[in-house]
Amino acid sequence: MEALHSALFPLLVAWGVITALLICVLIYRSMLENREEDQIFLDAAAQSMANEQKLIVARIERLGRPITALIVLSSVLLVTAAGLWLWQGFQNF
Repeated sequence: MEALHSALFPLLVAWGVITALLICVLIYRSMLENREEDQIFLDAAAQSMANEQKLIVARIERLGRPITALIVLSSVLLVTAAGLWLWQGFQNF
């Protein structure tokens, strides 16, 4: 019985750390999206602004895969912890 308690606690801590990291990455992406312009009217003098916007869009697109991985990992850890908790409850019943 104690083995389950000792297995559940690190699992919940790992889930909390992964979820906190996911929230931080989502906040960072949101801050980048706020700096992204929807529409830019450019002339030859505003080329540096266009390059900056391209860099921002590239950063946002690069965050897609890590965000997906963190969502999947967080979900798997949460479902595993819930399953372990339920199994432990049925063992005590």
